[in-house]
Amino acid sequence: MHETDDHHWFVAQLRPQGLARAQEHLHRQSFQTFAPEILTSALRAGVSRKVRKPLFPGYLFISFDPSAPEWNAINSTRGIARLILSDPRHPVPLPRALMAALKARCDASGLLLPAPDYQVGDRIRVLAGPFVDVITTIETLPSPARIGVLIEIMGGKVRTTMPHDQIQKFD
Repeated sequence: MHETDDHHWFVAQLRPQGLARAQEHLHRQSFQTFAPEILTSALRAGVSRKVRKPLFPGYLFISFDPSAPEWNAINSTRGIARLILSDPRHPVPLPRALMAALKARCDASGLLLPAPDYQVGDRIRVLAGPFVDVITTIETLPSPARIGVLIEIMGGKVRTTMPHDQIQKFD
């Protein structure tokens, strides 16, 4: 099963130390997985080194077609504790824009790339949330992880902040 338009992304909770085992067994079953990582500093033997760590420890993204019966095998896959579903009979996928933005922020190996260098005045497009596809300008940079914008909607203006992973620069 390769990812097609019929496939959507879901989240599975892993068993302790289950990431590598789950990925191996899911790939054998032809499921596509995604486990983004970040670089962190770790002190080993008095030397600081950069090491890769899961961005979402204990969880794994899995792509499948919810209308195909094969997805039922995921819960019994080694390394997987359970799929996180609100209704086990009718799985609801994660928003496509969320997964597209997350995957766009990662390199080919799944390593999260540094956030773009945003500046006040940059034009941006909103990728997720209630203002998806709105194009606006960065008004403030209140914290390293958030940007402030003024959005014109229904004849009024709304000031809000949003995380960097929900926006992209618009040229």
